[in-house]
Amino acid sequence: MVLWKARKRLWCGLPWTFTVYSFDEERLYVERGFFNQRQDEVRLYRVMDIAMTRSLIQRIFGLGTIHLMTSDKSLGNFDLVNILNTMEIKEQLSGLIEAQRDNKRVSTREFIGTDERDDEDGLDE
Repeated sequence: MVLWKARKRLWCGLPWTFTVYSFDEERLYVERGFFNQRQDEVRLYRVMDIAMTRSLIQRIFGLGTIHLMTSDKSLGNFDLVNILNTMEIKEQLSGLIEAQRDNKRVSTREFIGTDERDDEDGLDE
């Protein structure tokens, strides 16, 4: 069951493109093309980080871009460009990503380097 589906929009907010984004509870899909069509998908548990940007022109037309950093081999890091209701879609997607990560028992490992505060505490001496 598709939870969200939207067409990529032009800079002025018109949906005259051949790119369609959608997601369900487990996967996110990116469909491109008119004559030669291509559909990519990424499992939500493979998304490591999600971010949102909105330029001035995007804010004027009520659009935004969601950046997804993934461990997927075919898509890698990619953007959902010029979509409406960006904040709501980002929050919904973020919740689904966390639910899938918990369901699959997947965690990302973050590497933390030394911090300047360690030197101030005298821990490194």
